[in-house]
Amino acid sequence: MNALCFTVNQRSTWQLAPPLSANFSKYRCIFIRKRPRLAVPLRLISLFEIMAKPISIEVWNPSGKYRVVSTKPMPGTRWIRLLTDQDCRVEVKPSSFFQNPLLYLFLISLLTFPSSDLHREEDYLLTEDWGEVLFSALRRAGGTAFSNMAVGYNNVDVNAANKHGVAVGNTPGVLTETTAELAASLSLAAARRIVEADQFMRAGLYDGWLPNLFVGNLLKGQTVGVIGAGRIGSAYARMMIEGFKMNLIYYDLYQATRLEKFVTGMISFFFYLPDAVLVNASRGPVIDEAALVEHLKLNPMFRVGLDVFEEEPFMKPGLAEQKNAVVVPHIASASKWTREGMATLAALNVLGKIKGYPVWSDPNSIETFLKESSQPPPASPSIVNAKQLGLPSSKL
Repeated sequence: MNALCFTVNQRSTWQLAPPLSANFSKYRCIFIRKRPRLAVPLRLISLFEIMAKPISIEVWNPSGKYRVVSTKPMPGTRWIRLLTDQDCRVEVKPSSFFQNPLLYLFLISLLTFPSSDLHREEDYLLTEDWGEVLFSALRRAGGTAFSNMAVGYNNVDVNAANKHGVAVGNTPGVLTETTAELAASLSLAAARRIVEADQFMRAGLYDGWLPNLFVGNLLKGQTVGVIGAGRIGSAYARMMIEGFKMNLIYYDLYQATRLEKFVTGMISFFFYLPDAVLVNASRGPVIDEAALVEHLKLNPMFRVGLDVFEEEPFMKPGLAEQKNAVVVPHIASASKWTREGMATLAALNVLGKIKGYPVWSDPNSIETFLKESSQPPPASPSIVNAKQLGLPSSKL
């Protein structure tokens, strides 16, 4: 393999150009270095062999003692600075490879590091699906920590992480209002047919005002139903109640005390009404997408706003063609402040494990970690399997 390194101050860019002439056909798997840090199936080798373009990997503080890998570029630079200031080498992989973290583990294992790198802690920041295979590979490479850049972690097999002694972090307490705002935006866009009208205008089809042109639904005085009345669900409900004077029903496993004073009635299966608006900004699999497509076809006045999908990043056949569906690519947390905050929390989760810091006692109260004018507390903001791993809790 050819590996070229360009260094500018503390930042390096590694470019990998695969040797297209190499023949791996006789190998079932490839083992890296003297001990098998990672075994890669032949099918991944084939993907690697056919890549025509070099892969660029950004490296910050190349001589750092601890190795931290981000499987996607993350917003802002504070998270990088917090890591490099604590003697971490930070590697940022290109977003084009986010679909295949195992391939990426293989690629970085092939880079020629000094032998001392074998003993580095290797820790990861990511959002892809991780289970037994990847946690095993991470642990074999010396990894001790993993952090989702998300509050949810349904993409993570926590039991597999526990088995291999890997701490799993997430980023709660920073997404509430941003996600609720996006859910409210989807509600408005779907109810008032904004996307349809926008496409109509851009196509040059508007000839003048018409009484029946893109008639939608009025929200004021209608009923909003919330399934899952936690912090985000409650924030969304308050926006719709206080902003549009809507009535409220909700379902949750626990009583949402912050919403009880707004409850006005009970309706079962409210989202099956022929002219309802259904919004999902939680997790894609909570909705049977194929059934939803059929419902949209049969009920043109029923509308839906989706930020997440059952088999993300793919949509079920027929969904994209439904004009009564508003779909966006998982951007509920995509405000600048929130995404930079999530990157900071993810980095500090990993850093805390590297440094042996305790775990913050209240992961939903993390404002002190986000103050750019001061150093964050010596703690991991949120480790979801801290109890299982026996990690100490912060006294701060």
